[in-house]
Amino acid sequence: MKKFTEYVKHPGSLVTLILILLSAAVTIGAVLFIIAYILINGIPNLKWEMFSPEYNTDNLSMLPSIINTLYLTFLTLLIAVPVGVFSAVFLVEYAKSGSVFVKIIRITNETLAGIPSIVYGLFGFLAFVIARAWGYSLIAGVLTLAIMVLPVIIRTTEESIMAVDASYREGSYGLGAGKLQTVFKIVLPSAVPGILSGIILSTGRIVGETAALIYTAGTVPDAAEKLTSSSRTLSVHLYCLLNEGLHTEEAYATAVVLLLVVLIINGISTMLAKKIAK
Repeated sequence: MKKFTEYVKHPGSLVTLILILLSAAVTIGAVLFIIAYILINGIPNLKWEMFSPEYNTDNLSMLPSIINTLYLTFLTLLIAVPVGVFSAVFLVEYAKSGSVFVKIIRITNETLAGIPSIVYGLFGFLAFVIARAWGYSLIAGVLTLAIMVLPVIIRTTEESIMAVDASYREGSYGLGAGKLQTVFKIVLPSAVPGILSGIILSTGRIVGETAALIYTAGTVPDAAEKLTSSSRTLSVHLYCLLNEGLHTEEAYATAVVLLLVVLIINGISTMLAKKIAK
């Protein structure tokens, strides 16, 4: 009550407070509405046959798409995380600070982070599907998404490394450690929470991506048996069901599962991040 009285004495602060609270309420309300809408419309349409091992026109099984989503997420992070983290380490720890080279890379990286996913899909289609003659395949989708999430991983890793106190580095050098030892034993472990935050954000984008995968991984509703197999993820499966216009109820059910998959993956990632941070 005392704090509110202080805000009343300063009209500008009061207006700012009201706008902040209103924005928070609208955001939370919108999220809760979307989740409730999906659950209400999707849960009644969930059927056991939708989790059959094989897809056909009768069961419209989403299990192969769930498997493909896990494959794609794992392989994409396997490629993007090491490249992104090591690139950020080079930019912060090894490249000359403030150089034109570093500035160009950072501007380019920020520009790439804002490019729509459909553009990445068209690039992947031209570079991997056509130029490399891989066709619609899992590997084409993986490489496209790896390129797409790299800017996020690089930027978050950069910020996390730069946030590490300089005294950590100075203490390490003072004890006789070299540059490489300091980076990998002192700096990176201290920056792990921020790095994992970027990885979690990237994971959510990978799982929910549709546009880039339609042009690269394809829409075949079977579980991928090899890297050159065409396949669809859960989000692409949802898009295909809605696009046909004949399976709206199944699309709602798929949306529920997709929501749960995202929550589970993010939950597991957050738990691992907390344990590693400790």
